[in-house]
Amino acid sequence: MSDGLQRIRFPKGISGYIPPPGFAPRATVANARLNELFNVMTSCEGVSQFKDIISKSDRKELQLMVLLLTSDSDYFTEVVRNIYGSRRVQKLLGISDDMDAFFCAAILRRFFHIITDKYASYVVIRAMLVFDKKKKYVMYEHLLHHALDIARNQYGCIALNEPSGNFVVQHVLTLYDLRCTHNVAVSLRGHCIDLSFKKYGSYIVEKLLDTDESMAVVVTELLECEGGRLMRLARNEYGSFVVVKALRVTHETNRVDLFRGLVQKLMPSRHLLLRSHGSNIVNFLESTI
Repeated sequence: MSDGLQRIRFPKGISGYIPPPGFAPRATVANARLNELFNVMTSCEGVSQFKDIISKSDRKELQLMVLLLTSDSDYFTEVVRNIYGSRRVQKLLGISDDMDAFFCAAILRRFFHIITDKYASYVVIRAMLVFDKKKKYVMYEHLLHHALDIARNQYGCIALNEPSGNFVVQHVLTLYDLRCTHNVAVSLRGHCIDLSFKKYGSYIVEKLLDTDESMAVVVTELLECEGGRLMRLARNEYGSFVVVKALRVTHETNRVDLFRGLVQKLMPSRHLLLRSHGSNIVNFLESTI
């Protein structure tokens, strides 16, 4: 056993062998060791001890550490919400399927809280890269369930002020196939306009414009909104990028029906876009018509 793990003492009742699936240590038994493990995972000073554990522990020893790390949902969430805890958990992902199973279960138990946290969200991104297909699929299903809230919320707020959970949505739109991208678009259907007014929400809508099926969902919503609202979006600091990208992709992919529909809605009031964030839209319209 590594010196690092030896310093994280095993309390009475916790041995060094790997317990059967479903086992979770009682907090009254494991508190002392959990506290020491918490310090190793989350403190700036714990970096050398953590590196020592990773380099010198065998797989069974690491699995026991991961079992304790994930044994309590609140405890695990606090670890990954810490900048150092997030980084160190990411280094433990992908080492073995058994360890990933513990991590996957822990992430899913607090999925929304983890995915919308500034530091914890990077654990989800890393997990979606290294987990096997079965675990990725389960996490993806959870992401779809929370897609709208993830895209609209940061740290529990409706307004998107900092990058976190929606970065994971963007990452999934990059990783998965067209069917999955379309599923995200369907989950956000009816909210694309609202999202486009927000800095980080607009990033997701722009991602959806990259593939044909999800692009149709977004552009249809643009066409269905009343003209005044579309013009407000076109003049918005973030929405203008969504509108000009919608024009560009429908033009480049020869979706004449969708392109003409957008042009017909925008042209009558294009003078309102001058001297605003929508000037890029006017420039595009004049270059293509």
